[in-house]
Parts: sequence; structure tokens; C-alpha cells
Amino acid sequence: MGRTIPSWRLVVNDEIERIGRFRQFLRVEDKEIFDDLLRQCKHYAPYASTMASVVKEVPLMFSMLFGQHKMIFELEKRLSKLEANQTRPSGVQDPDPGLEMSVPASQQ
Repeated sequence: MGRTIPSWRLVVNDEIERIGRFRQFLRVEDKEIFDDLLRQCKHYAPYASTMASVVKEVPLMFSMLFGQHKMIFELEKRLSKLEANQTRPSGVQDPDPGLEMSVPASQQ
């Protein structure tokens, strides 16, 4: 018995090829950014395949949106950490967040 529904990976590749025609008209510096956006579709394809959507572009766009949001989230965390380090007096280092300081019960 043959398959009547193509695998999600094939759908993703076909859509990326179709969307990729847009790339031809981009400036050289924009092509790299566009390629990275399309890589996110492939990277999150296994997760996007779980979305039940009649419109196949929806999971692809959601993959791109998620990838962008994740990047923004990670950059915000890094920025917050850098800003926190800037406000500390020089020579004071951030303690390892994995180590908790134990205070003896007599000092509490």
C-alpha cells in the first residue's frame, strides 16, 4: 500500500524551495539572514509536524517565530547578565549560581 500523505519533512523541503524563490531578489547581505530563517523551519520541523493545520505554512511560520523568539529570549538573558555585571564594583565576581551558601542555624 502506498502513502497518500507526504512526510512532513518532504512538505517542509517543498515549501522551503517554493519560499526560497523570494531569496533571488534579496540583497547579498539579506540572503544570509533569510537562509538562517529557513534553517529554523528545518530545525523545528519535528515539532511543527505535531501541529494539526490545514494550511501547511502555519507550522512553518510558527517554527520561524519560535526560533526568533528563542533567540530574543536568550539575548535578553545575556544582556541582563552583562548589565548586572556592569553595576557591580570592579573586582567583585558573580558567585556560582549553582552553589548555595549555607548559613548555620545559630546565625539565622
